[in-house]
Amino acid sequence: MTEWLIETSDLTKKFGSFLAVNHVNLRVPKGGIYGFLGPNGAGKSTTIRMLLGLVQPTKGDLKLFGQSIRTDRMEILRRVGSLVESPSYYGHLTAYENLEITRKILGVSKEEIDRVLEIVRLTAVKKKKVKQFSLGMKQRLGIAQALLGKPELLILDEPTNGLDPAGILEIRDLIISLPKKYGITVLISSHILSEIERVATHIGIINKGKLLFQGTLDELRSKQTAAVMVQAAPKQEALKLLKENKYSWTDKGEFIQMDGVVKPAEINRQLVSSGLDVNAIFMEKKSLERIFLEMTEEAVE
Repeated sequence: MTEWLIETSDLTKKFGSFLAVNHVNLRVPKGGIYGFLGPNGAGKSTTIRMLLGLVQPTKGDLKLFGQSIRTDRMEILRRVGSLVESPSYYGHLTAYENLEITRKILGVSKEEIDRVLEIVRLTAVKKKKVKQFSLGMKQRLGIAQALLGKPELLILDEPTNGLDPAGILEIRDLIISLPKKYGITVLISSHILSEIERVATHIGIINKGKLLFQGTLDELRSKQTAAVMVQAAPKQEALKLLKENKYSWTDKGEFIQMDGVVKPAEINRQLVSSGLDVNAIFMEKKSLERIFLEMTEEAVE
């Protein structure tokens, strides 16, 4: 039986008449990386703030480690690390000095500083002032702060936002290492599917406050249905013939996309036997990006 580190039931948040989160039922399994995906303004950050007890739900319940955030908030948060928006740091202090401040607040041992610096690969620059860091290094320092105290769950809200490709790669590799090397479950939010696809084991897609999909990455990939694409000439005669033979199709400009389940060989034979030129016929799978866009576009409608 799957152990859920995060479990919400009809989680709902309204700001006045605006419904930001609409009856969301999250299931985040232990030991994986859960990609919380959606366009900007979809409800990701509001959901995360409710998970951290920073915003009170209008309706519903949420549990972390099987405990309710309403009644056991402090006990829960001792087991959670988070980086929401930009990390907080003092630019005129070194990485080590910044972590020392956080360490004292949390009441953890000094050894924790060197441990988290090693995890985020900042040991070599621990005496360097943070104002001299790149944006990617600052993000890693923020993650180091979140890792102080050995949390079992790490929540990251758009951690690669604004980073250059090198910074994104650094954060991506770090996130992937956390469950494998340190047994930390990660929830990471993003509006970029390609980034989530590279790191996540499980995915939740949210838009307009509604959870549209939740499952493993393989379950999302199973929605990559293939369509038969045809390039025939003269095109209008081909469309007419397909219609007469009771086929459903979508005009895609240069190509004709066959709707539903069809046999490419049969379509090819009918077109050629009618004197039409079939210049191309092939199967095209929907990309994950297209599936994501279709889900979110339908939610808007």
